Amino acid sequence: MGLTFKKMMRRPRTTTAKVVENSTDSDLSTILISDEDSDEWTPAEPKLKAPTTTAGAPAVPGEKKAAPKRTAKPKEPKAPKQPKPPKEPKVPKPRAPRKTAAERKTQASKVVKVSRTSVLAGTKRKNIDEGNDDKAAENKEEKHTDCGPSTKMKKERVSFIVSEANQADMWAGEGSSLAGLIAKKEEVEDFTFDEPCLKKQKTGGAFLGQPSALPSSTANALMNELNMNWDFIEVLSTLTCVERWVCVNIIRLLREENTVPFMVRYRKDMINHMDADAVRDVQLVYEELGTLSKKTQSVIQTLKKDGVLTVELEQNLRSCRSADQLDHVYSPYKKGSKLTKARRAKALGLEDAASLLMNTPHTLDLRTWVKPGTEGLSSVEEVSTGVEHILADLIAKDPETLAYVKTLCENSFVTIQSSVSKSALKEKEQKSVQDHTKPGTKQNKKMDIDKFHLYVDFTSNIQRIQPHQTLAINRGESLKILTVKVNIPDRVKNEFTRWCIDNRWKPKTFAREEHWAIVRSAIDDSYKRLILPFLTRNYRTKLSSAAEKESIAMFVSNLRRCLLVGPVRGCVILGVDPGFRHGCKLAVLSPTGQIIHTDVVYLHNSGQQREVDKLRHLMMTYSCTNVVIGNGTACRETESVFADLISRRCFHPLDVSYCITSEAGASIYSVSPEAVKELPDMDPNLRSAVSIGRRVQDPMAELVKIDPKHIGIGTYQHDVSAGALKVALDGVVQECVSFVGVDINICSETLMRHVAGLNVGRAKSIAEWREQNGPFNNREQLKLVKGMGPKTYQQCAGFIRINPQTLHSAKSSPHPVPEKPAAKKSKGKTCVNIPTSFNPLDQTCIHPESYHVAERFLSLVGGSADQIGSAGMRQCVESKVRTSSVEELAKTVDSTPETLKLIIDGLAQPPGFDIRQSFGKAVFKRGIVSMSDLRVGAVLTGQVDNATLFGAFVDIGVGRSGLIHKSKITLDKLPASERRRSLALGPGQRVEVRVLNVDPQRGRIGLDLIRVLQ
Repeated sequence: MGLTFKKMMRRPRTTTAKVVENSTDSDLSTILISDEDSDEWTPAEPKLKAPTTTAGAPAVPGEKKAAPKRTAKPKEPKAPKQPKPPKEPKVPKPRAPRKTAAERKTQASKVVKVSRTSVLAGTKRKNIDEGNDDKAAENKEEKHTDCGPSTKMKKERVSFIVSEANQADMWAGEGSSLAGLIAKKEEVEDFTFDEPCLKKQKTGGAFLGQPSALPSSTANALMNELNMNWDFIEVLSTLTCVERWVCVNIIRLLREENTVPFMVRYRKDMINHMDADAVRDVQLVYEELGTLSKKTQSVIQTLKKDGVLTVELEQNLRSCRSADQLDHVYSPYKKGSKLTKARRAKALGLEDAASLLMNTPHTLDLRTWVKPGTEGLSSVEEVSTGVEHILADLIAKDPETLAYVKTLCENSFVTIQSSVSKSALKEKEQKSVQDHTKPGTKQNKKMDIDKFHLYVDFTSNIQRIQPHQTLAINRGESLKILTVKVNIPDRVKNEFTRWCIDNRWKPKTFAREEHWAIVRSAIDDSYKRLILPFLTRNYRTKLSSAAEKESIAMFVSNLRRCLLVGPVRGCVILGVDPGFRHGCKLAVLSPTGQIIHTDVVYLHNSGQQREVDKLRHLMMTYSCTNVVIGNGTACRETESVFADLISRRCFHPLDVSYCITSEAGASIYSVSPEAVKELPDMDPNLRSAVSIGRRVQDPMAELVKIDPKHIGIGTYQHDVSAGALKVALDGVVQECVSFVGVDINICSETLMRHVAGLNVGRAKSIAEWREQNGPFNNREQLKLVKGMGPKTYQQCAGFIRINPQTLHSAKSSPHPVPEKPAAKKSKGKTCVNIPTSFNPLDQTCIHPESYHVAERFLSLVGGSADQIGSAGMRQCVESKVRTSSVEELAKTVDSTPETLKLIIDGLAQPPGFDIRQSFGKAVFKRGIVSMSDLRVGAVLTGQVDNATLFGAFVDIGVGRSGLIHKSKITLDKLPASERRRSLALGPGQRVEVRVLNVDPQRGRIGLDLIRVLQ
């Protein structure tokens, strides 16, 4: 029953677009995507004011302090649920009513179309392929009842996909520990689902026994906090396309302060086997809705204070489901803005006249409203104009009217158009006249305009425009180089006017012609002055929000691949930070990453032979056969020197090879407080060489020290919300570090911070405890650490390892133990009896809450904890699983199948197992190829440097990355596990490519994907 770990990507997109080039703001990441890498523009990166998303704690959005109180309440009802309530949900297992879920899904999809919101414009894309896969997945469920949980998961966006196809061969193979399974606590709670479901909940016949509502106390507290006119759970389910019961469970887990990695691994049945990205999407929408609610309450209080709040206005505000809708309703009443035309008319008392016009027009005589000498009422024409403004305002804010006009737009050809702005054209003309004045400035400005040449006359259907095109247009507009407008066809206006006159805004009784003229004029004015700008803003906001989410998703995918690149261990490595004037900085690192020696050699100045001899002596002294060169300044020249030395056998008898790695962020890290604390007496330039070498030895441990924004991955990072990007990147770092696991006795304090449940303060406390008391003997000793409460321990314990080898080596090394550890422990911790012996289960992914189940299973198979990871243990487990199914064994040991699968996986994995061993490692080479050697049609192998929204850049070893356009990445060229995903390529992947075109002058290489190398 070994589980296979596979790589993950985002969901699919079905449309293609022109190639757009990316530029990053960091001067250290320019090698990934330079200005010459494609035909797209790469302008400067101003900060664009995009819609921001809330980066709050997972507890109640907007009220962080209320979270602990909320967690206490759900935990109280758990006690009465302990005497075997799980059997209740198991009884109605083949639930027929689940069939009706499919019908509810079709209704939900219609609701999504009508009530799409700006904050959630990107969520619709999740279900592109689901319709095609539902039937196949259901058939698969019937056939695989024993090992279905892994194989049935949807593959659009799965972070960590597991498979149980290869049973006997995969015991020591790729790690399924990432995927994680349910812990014993699921039995105690009232959620037991034996049949797993597809990751995306849009499928009809999903699960059995799922709760339909939150506990009454929690539900009431949630509704009281929100105080909106809509069902929070229903809206969340509709907007995220996740089933209601899953949303209920996710909210419950978030309110109990559970982390996403913990939920994904140990509460998998409660979240319907969703991956970390999907759970974070639900969390994000949950927080956005909470923020919307909080903002609505604030607006209501403001309007009440100003004395303009009416019952109808309050209901309209509480019915808003997006920030755009709220702003549309609230904008006329904002303090800073001048009175709208409608409010001025209402202040003159014309609201009753407008009401009469719509309800009983035969009784309306506009002449009776005339008041000579009063501005706005001095004539019949002014009275008519005032009534018209009030009607226009009513029309523009009517939900039914807005829904109808949006439906018309959806069925019409709405386009977005960009062109060069008048100011940019004027500037360009002035610059061309002043040819010799400030040539540098002229060239820079001209270059900025030229970068947008694809968008100087650009038109696209609003439904087909690509995310990178939206971001490009937004950037051009923010630089005042482009002007952008949304074109809504006249047919929409004509249909809208006809519908209003014939249906919604038709006077209820007979109206004279002058009254009809007011109604027609009001409808026309409402559309042009109020509704059209609202629709334009709505479209732009939705497009920008969706593009932001795609860009952030690409960042997340690329960062995940970078962090999960396989480490290169067991060899001495020479890290090289290349340079010209200041020389090449060298750092010799031991197999464990310890610094053995640092030096500087000047390989590009006079006296090169002397420096080469110095380099050769250094490598021979420390038997260094692997060289890691940073890809910054002088990289190509330094690579040429090493390739020449290797070809001349200068390092004989050593078999030396080298690789190129990204040094993005290394310079920033070298002067950071973390680097100063870690390497206090070292020159910052040498710190960069150390960082470059360690990036190959253990990429994750080194990259977590650097702000993810500086790693040089993704696209348009300065055109998206900084807060949303930070939350997403921090989340994926926590996910990767937790799923890989950390050896608590040797990992750095920086790495510890990113374990689920830990933070800067708790990681510091663990490091201090380790320094004062020596290595941790078991996970239980974590409870002795200051600040480690029950919840924190629950969240982090499963991701922390106690490796017996490092434990013994730490104990054997001299370690000063102070005489006051007892005093430290006495701070509220002395009453707890903590064992000091080593527990073999602490080296596995099994959570301590399931240890009693693991012990029962070990006694059942006739094994012992000391045999964990051995061949004998694997044989015992294999034979037992062959004779009895996992479900039967789970009943025997009084557990759930999901928990037992995780236990089986943890017992079978060899000691020191690392899920990253199944990923590609850095590729070392011995020769160099130049761009002039490339020929069209040549077949090469390379490594993906960066994935963008328009394609993937591949390092083929010529000093310039080539571009595989997204149109060349087709399903037939991808492995089955990588299909039906957005781009299916990411940093670190090995690919075989064919050269399509070479442009040496502009430094551009076009590539075609042949296949992905496994």
